Amino acid sequence: MPLLTIHHKTEYRYAYPVAFGEHRIMLRPRDGHDLRVLSNRLEITPQPMSLRWIHDVFGNSVAIATFDERADILSFVNTATVEHNPAEEYALTADEAAYFYPFVYDDEEFPDLQQFITPQYGDPQGELSAWARNFLDEEGPTPTFKILSEMTHGIREAFTYRKRHEQGTQHPLDTLQLKSGTCRDYALFMIEALRRLGIAARFVSGYIAIPGDRAHGYIGGGNTHAWVQVYLPSAGWIEFDPTNGIVGTRDLVRVAVARDPRQAIPLHGTYLGSADAFVGMEVAINVFSAGEEATV
Repeated sequence: MPLLTIHHKTEYRYAYPVAFGEHRIMLRPRDGHDLRVLSNRLEITPQPMSLRWIHDVFGNSVAIATFDERADILSFVNTATVEHNPAEEYALTADEAAYFYPFVYDDEEFPDLQQFITPQYGDPQGELSAWARNFLDEEGPTPTFKILSEMTHGIREAFTYRKRHEQGTQHPLDTLQLKSGTCRDYALFMIEALRRLGIAARFVSGYIAIPGDRAHGYIGGGNTHAWVQVYLPSAGWIEFDPTNGIVGTRDLVRVAVARDPRQAIPLHGTYLGSADAFVGMEVAINVFSAGEEATV
């Protein structure tokens, strides 16, 4: 099975030594049958007064660091080696409940899925709902996988990827109006569209990894990334990446899953000082496979 090493460094710089509040770090890959974490090392400079690991409400690994030392540079370096066995695209058969849309979730599963089916963002004019319904066949039931695949590729083809420096994720209606956004914007937009069709969907934060080949035209390639998981009866959670048109886990390394992007921020914390103390932030990520050398 392919071995991947992910080297992630984030460095904050300040004009003078400042004190630091609590920082929450969500960089450790999430284990699964298709992804096994062989090692994970987190190095923080200056050394935190305490560092503890917890599992959040979704089962993601979160490190919580507190500090008692001032510094003008705060650095986080996480190095993870994983065994990555991308799941093959799941093919629903015609006798399965979710083969055609609309379908019904099992009574035992529905209470646990309800938070992923309920829309989280407003759509007063029904624009998101109307956009989602464009993927339904007018004359009869639509194959569910056709909806999911065409929506994934439709966003990639019709929207323009655009880096934004503003914090957070833009409202899905803004993404629809602008026809542009980041990978996190695309993921949230697709999630909200699916929820309006009654399909359970959740947000995934992680990395896109294309070791040894950066010429495929993907947005990412050794970078933090975000995409969508959809829950279907019999199939379970399936990955869809609307930024790159990927169905399945090829090139995708999960770190966290969440109901909303605000619950899956890779690194979040505060400092104590004036606003002009902050000079800047640099992020360097390198993904390499066994036999390759790291260049970070």
